[in-house]
Amino acid sequence: MAEQEAAAGSGTGGSSEGSTGSSGSGWRRPHGPLQRYYGPSAAEAAPDPADINGPHFDPEVFLNKVRSECPLGQLLAREAALGREIRALDSDMQTLLYENYNKFISATDTIRKMKVDFRRMEAEMDDLAANMAAISASSARVSAALQDRHRRGAQLAGVQALLRKLQSLVEVPGRLRRWAAPGAEPARALRCYARARAVLRHYRHLPSFRAIEDESHAIMAELARRLRARLREDTLDPKELTECVEMLLQLEEPPEELCEEFLGHAGARLEAELAALEAELPTGDPSGSAATPPPASDILDFVDRGSSAFVGNLCLLAASYRSLFEGRPGAGAGRLETFAATLTARYFELLERRLALERGLGDTSLLVRALDRFHRRLRALLELLPAAGAEAGAALVARAARERVDRYLRALQTFFLGCLGDVRQALAAPRPPGKEGPGLPDLLATLASSVLGQLKAVLAYVQLFTARDVAFASLPYFKDSGPAVTPGPALCAEARGAAQRLLDHYVQVQGAAVAQMLRKSVETRDWLGTVEPRNVRAVMKRVVEDITAIDVQVGQLFEEGVRRAQSSDSSRRAFSVYSSSRAPGRYAPSYTPSAPMDTHLLSNIQKLFSERIDIFSPVEFNKVSVLTGIIKISLKTLLECVRLRTLGRFGLQQVQVDGHYLQLYLWRFAADERVVQGLLDEVAASAAHRCLDPVPMEHSVVELICERG
Repeated sequence: MAEQEAAAGSGTGGSSEGSTGSSGSGWRRPHGPLQRYYGPSAAEAAPDPADINGPHFDPEVFLNKVRSECPLGQLLAREAALGREIRALDSDMQTLLYENYNKFISATDTIRKMKVDFRRMEAEMDDLAANMAAISASSARVSAALQDRHRRGAQLAGVQALLRKLQSLVEVPGRLRRWAAPGAEPARALRCYARARAVLRHYRHLPSFRAIEDESHAIMAELARRLRARLREDTLDPKELTECVEMLLQLEEPPEELCEEFLGHAGARLEAELAALEAELPTGDPSGSAATPPPASDILDFVDRGSSAFVGNLCLLAASYRSLFEGRPGAGAGRLETFAATLTARYFELLERRLALERGLGDTSLLVRALDRFHRRLRALLELLPAAGAEAGAALVARAARERVDRYLRALQTFFLGCLGDVRQALAAPRPPGKEGPGLPDLLATLASSVLGQLKAVLAYVQLFTARDVAFASLPYFKDSGPAVTPGPALCAEARGAAQRLLDHYVQVQGAAVAQMLRKSVETRDWLGTVEPRNVRAVMKRVVEDITAIDVQVGQLFEEGVRRAQSSDSSRRAFSVYSSSRAPGRYAPSYTPSAPMDTHLLSNIQKLFSERIDIFSPVEFNKVSVLTGIIKISLKTLLECVRLRTLGRFGLQQVQVDGHYLQLYLWRFAADERVVQGLLDEVAASAAHRCLDPVPMEHSVVELICERG
């Protein structure tokens, strides 16, 4: 009891300390492992004797501080609060004391009961150890007594097992005869023979075992003969063929012979399937002649039957061949790949012939589905036979796609030519007086709309070849092309180049037409014997009329364009047989037969300082550029024709009149009036050089003739 009271007292003291620490404002004393590890904080370094909760508390110092700092009312309130805290602490200490006392009593009772239970358990363990020792001794005596009997029993069991094996060997011929009979279970006979064969061979030096082996071998030889005969039957399906060859291999027949027979039988079956596909192809020229009848079925149905029959059986053949002859001498994979490559090449040839019959230009989805199905089955075949024609199959798909795209291109070209023919017919069709036909802008809009609609339709068909769900779209031929077949910028550049070539050709054709009139007018005239000019030649008026008509037509399709700043007197410019930089009066005396070199020298000096004119420069897409190109070609032709002629005085004056007339009307069509001026100056200078009596006409007379003409 003294110990219990001491324990209770110690527990009470600890609890009261804790209660004191937890009373008041709830502040806890900073003691514990963390304080011991980190040491006292900076605030604890200086002890405070007035801290009622601190370890250095001094009551006298605290009372003196409170009396000096607090008024009477606060002192009374503090006293009442301390009284309440003291009573609360007393109550907590009593409660802890009672609780600790009850816990100590319960612990004492528990320890007393445990001492009694452990004494009983020790007695039971001793009894158990004694019983186990007795059991071990009895077991040793029984084992010693039965050891001899166990040895004899093991020997008898071994003899019994050996007798069973001997009995099984004796029964082998009977079982083989029963299971190897026609229509029985040859596979079961083979398993039985495989189990007994090693033992019979090992003990064949014994007469009894040799007789069993000979009889069994004769039975299996007869089975092999029947299997050989069955192997030559035409009605044997691929599964039965594989089973027959597998059983012959188990009978240790030569793999080389079986390989040849296996490939021969399978090849005959595959050849028959190819022949059936070939029978569906129409005879005659496959290029599309009228005598060639249409195919009996569509391309998808043809590919389906070819894939399910030929390709499926070829895959089954390859898998069976590898499982049967893999690793056997004389039956390597090279023979199979050569065999398969020959058949697949023929299948590709038949499929290409069938693809050549697809001459329609409608929906391409059926063709794409057929090619996709062919390529998927071909990939399954190539996993078994990598060298069976992967490149040939991919090339076949690419050729089919390319051929279809080429047909679409030819169809687009034909359609475009038809649209151009319609435009030409609409322009050339006769119309009643007072009724105008469709203008060039309307015809151009109709042409562009029709061609664009046809292009969109063809592009939709072509894009089916590069769809994501199409297996052959992963081939390099299609992958490099991308979703648009050709990139947009490249198409735009090609279209712009074609438009540029077309516009250049138009300028050359129109310029050649005008130039032809000028050339004939120069070549058919007698420039030495001509009379004094009184009017402008009719061909010059026709040239101005044609260029004016071209200006109206081109203006309906193209914008005006940028013109170079014109001089204020372009239409009234004085045209002379001399260069524009020389005054006629100043150099007129030099144009005499006695001084031809001076005139030629002055002309050459003028050419050095004149701007070079490129006759066949690229034409821009505007009206003034087109008209400038036509005018340059026309005037350049006139210049070259004049250089080849010898002129008299009146011939030179006629050239002067014609040139001034052209100057009056052509400068307004060109982008730069100096181009027209420069070419006409060269025409006049060349005429003066080729003139025997170079006396020009007065400028006022030239103007009068041109205004009157």
